[in-house]
Amino acid sequence: MQFRSMIISNVEVSPGYRRMRMTAPPEFPAARPGQFVMVRVNEAIDPLLRRPFGIFDVGIHTPAQAGATSQPYLEMLYRVVGKGTAMLAALHETDLLDILGPLGNGFEFGSSGEEKMIVGGGIGLAPLYFLAKELVKQSPVRLFVGGKTRDDILCITEFERLGVECYVATEDGSLGDSGLVTEALGKRLAASGNKPRIFACGPNGMLNAVAGIAAKWGIPCQVSLEGYMACGVGACLGCVTPGHRHSNETPDYRCVCADGPVFDAAELKWEA
Repeated sequence: MQFRSMIISNVEVSPGYRRMRMTAPPEFPAARPGQFVMVRVNEAIDPLLRRPFGIFDVGIHTPAQAGATSQPYLEMLYRVVGKGTAMLAALHETDLLDILGPLGNGFEFGSSGEEKMIVGGGIGLAPLYFLAKELVKQSPVRLFVGGKTRDDILCITEFERLGVECYVATEDGSLGDSGLVTEALGKRLAASGNKPRIFACGPNGMLNAVAGIAAKWGIPCQVSLEGYMACGVGACLGCVTPGHRHSNETPDYRCVCADGPVFDAAELKWEA
């Protein structure tokens, strides 16, 4: 769908990170965790291209005013890193945005009752709250979240309110364990001896390590990739990533936007 959306709130949740809530069409709550939207940040030519954002949450918004009508909403969690996101950060309540979505393929939840482990790094948490919200309806869920500093650890309280058990690691030791979040994941797997299902989103290096851990333990693992998307629908081929059969002789590329952004980790070619 392409639709006009009115901003309900746009608040800073940590230095450099913001959470935006906006109105959505009646059909939008049917979106799946892991899908994304393409946002035109203003009406001008510059910046020309839409920006992709994972869907942080969907739901029904009830305005505080007496007698006001409830309506569907979608939320995005984003980091202010360039011109486009700086423009988003400057927007206020009642400002309008042009949205295309929901797009892409989302996560497969797996079996009911099966333990689920979610791994997120920094802004990689963006699609994982929506996922956790669905998983806790049928399974115990543990979240492993990492960042360079405590400022990169986002929205932990919201996950805890869902009943998710949270483990935190920062590279500088300013919050939680000192080190990489993948180290915390490996320790937990070694201590429990269980074989849960893993879901991950974050920097490529983190996803590479998570995929390696999952392969070592023989655990099913899905990863949500980030890509430099121009169209969001697979037309421009600007966000391709190599599949597991890829070589110079037999190219095997997958579009992050159309084939993903969620993939089975075993489908992709990872660095050695």
